[in-house]
Amino acid sequence: MPIVRLIHLCSSVFICGSLLAFSGLAQAKVTVEDAWVRETVPAQKTTGAFATLTSTEKAKVVAVKSPVAKVVEIHSSSMENGVMHMHAVDAVELPAGKAVRLEPSAGYHVMLIDLVRPMKVGDKVPLAFVVEDAAGRKTTVQAQAVVRSLAQ
Repeated sequence: MPIVRLIHLCSSVFICGSLLAFSGLAQAKVTVEDAWVRETVPAQKTTGAFATLTSTEKAKVVAVKSPVAKVVEIHSSSMENGVMHMHAVDAVELPAGKAVRLEPSAGYHVMLIDLVRPMKVGDKVPLAFVVEDAAGRKTTVQAQAVVRSLAQ
């Protein structure tokens, strides 16, 4: 291999490697604050989980996992003609630097379905938020949600 071609090949590998290294720097860092789960009454098999998520870069929550439920879904709810409508969604967008609230009122929340145990005030519930950044890379952000009273 001629020396000029070898130098070109080496510099191309260095540039590509450097670009890959720098592309990792822009990966979204997501924080989860004020995570909580609504308590349940006897025989209740579903409840909601709520939190505030903030990402440093544009990203989206594509799934949530928890060992306390056999099924975990992200839902959207909205009021239409005086009736609350709720349905599962594929993702929740996280704009860069803007807090997104998952809350009990209209908007997004997490549904814990087919619970494996009752949710009692003060219990801690592990939640794992699967986040996908703009480049399609997925990371998991762990949180501990505290079970709060039905009255909240």
